[in-house]
Amino acid sequence: MIDGNIEGVKKSILNSLETILDLKVPKYTVVTEEIIEVLKKATIDLDREVSVAIDRKGNIITVAVGDSTTVDMPLIDVKEGKLSGVRIIHTHPNGNPKLSALDISALLKLKLDAIVAIGVSNEKPLCYNIGFCDVSNNILVEEEISIKSTEDLLNFDLMDKIKYIESIIKENEIIEETKEKAILVGTEDEESLEELSELTKACEVFPVYSVLQKRSKNKIDPAFYVGRGKVEEIAMIRQSLRANVVIFDEELSGAQVRNLEQALGVKVIDRTTLILEIFARRAKTRDGKIQVELTQLKYRLSRLAGLGTVLSRTGGGIGTRGPGEKKLETDKRHIRERILELSRELEKIKHIRSVQREKRNKDSVSKIALAGYTNAGKSTLRNKLCDLYPLKSANVKEEVFVKDMLFATLDTTTRGIMLPDNRVATMTDTVGFIRKLPHDLVEAFKSTLEEVIYSDLILHVVDSSNSDAQSQIEVVEDILKELKADDKPTILVLNKVDNADEEKLQELKEKNSNYKIIEISARENINLDLLLKECTELLPYKLKSFKVLIPYSDSSTVAYLHRNGKVDSEAYEAEGTLMEVQGDEEVYNKCQKYIIE
Repeated sequence: MIDGNIEGVKKSILNSLETILDLKVPKYTVVTEEIIEVLKKATIDLDREVSVAIDRKGNIITVAVGDSTTVDMPLIDVKEGKLSGVRIIHTHPNGNPKLSALDISALLKLKLDAIVAIGVSNEKPLCYNIGFCDVSNNILVEEEISIKSTEDLLNFDLMDKIKYIESIIKENEIIEETKEKAILVGTEDEESLEELSELTKACEVFPVYSVLQKRSKNKIDPAFYVGRGKVEEIAMIRQSLRANVVIFDEELSGAQVRNLEQALGVKVIDRTTLILEIFARRAKTRDGKIQVELTQLKYRLSRLAGLGTVLSRTGGGIGTRGPGEKKLETDKRHIRERILELSRELEKIKHIRSVQREKRNKDSVSKIALAGYTNAGKSTLRNKLCDLYPLKSANVKEEVFVKDMLFATLDTTTRGIMLPDNRVATMTDTVGFIRKLPHDLVEAFKSTLEEVIYSDLILHVVDSSNSDAQSQIEVVEDILKELKADDKPTILVLNKVDNADEEKLQELKEKNSNYKIIEISARENINLDLLLKECTELLPYKLKSFKVLIPYSDSSTVAYLHRNGKVDSEAYEAEGTLMEVQGDEEVYNKCQKYIIE
């Protein structure tokens, strides 16, 4: 029985692979020439990876077919303090025998006796790399050996090597290393790389080294993004620091990711993928999750073409016409269907938000939106203002999650506060902006960011202690312009002034003199009363103030005013109930006949 992806594989190839299951490998030999030949032929015919798992007695455990870059590993019982007793022999159809990131990961996590990669190519003779577990500073690491010929591989003394590895594992107390260590690569400036480092930490990945190679956009290498020489340098650094992921500060094409992974031997991701990963982890509400998934699918759709030849192989079957639908087209169709489904869901959410906004408009509630760069302190400010100036009738609601990290808040929340002049206003905390925020992400989050678009006042919160505060202000301005919300009344709120440099603060104020500026510290409660006073002055006053005398015979109007207006005072006179009221146009018209002042 052949495991893995055998859909569409010819019967003759499967029969050929099944012959391996009856073979036995001599105890001290890595593999036999007969097995190598069968694997080579199947790999050339299929252009896919093929693998064989062999135990120490020389029995064949499994034979599996994968795709062009991966193949399934068998289920292996991993025990503490010893190797698994299984070796994996597999092919690389690209002709490169260098162990991939997945190969090394499987070697260490499954504690394989060995993993052999056979570089298979029509033009060149077979070449081999063999990986073994090793120990360095009590951590299990890989050792990779290049083997020039089939003869050298067949003559390799496997059992002697396994005995040596097991002896050093027993002598050392192995610490299982589970966290990901990253090398960061940037082509812009140090500030952008520092931000990438913060994004990496937000994803619970530990950055161990940063590489900066300044390149103009028109000099980007189409194959590797950075030049081949720089890739070789990164590969050496990665190997010496034992990093298992390389993160680029720009958006990479599918082809560039594949080329870099092949050259570096580890997983490669770009800035957009990193941001989407953070969003996927942090989104808690239904609409937040939908918005993230929608962006991820759009991003994946644009990168499907060429992600391995298996995607373009014929997949046929009932319900398809002619020779059958190609797997690439099937994948694209499934993604497009899901995108359509999620877009409809977002439209429903958009409608619900619109109804909620209309209700607030009807109630003449002023709307304040908090916008700003990620980690500027928006959530802390919102929590503090809601605590200090709560509505008299407000229920205690859960505070927004606050932490000193990028994108701590993804889900929009709206809460009511009481302004100093006794008006009610809503305060909406929105997702933070960031440099090079993927356009699809802005599009997906538009239903959330509409709270900014329809607000009466925007509080643009800035981390004034950040050395890069001015460029962060410009990023937020650009995104507000994209949302067509740049013409709204805006207060520039310079937050964290308790940690800011006075000279830098003055410079920020001079460069942004076109704004009304308030300096605050949300954490230390500095100038929050001044900020709210300024909000009160800038927010349009939507209520009319009037005095009514309602006869006792019309108690329903008194009840109506309590329900729909804001009653400042109420007294009982001989002629009826005397009330001082604030209300919108509808409330004013409803009781016009009783208005005395």
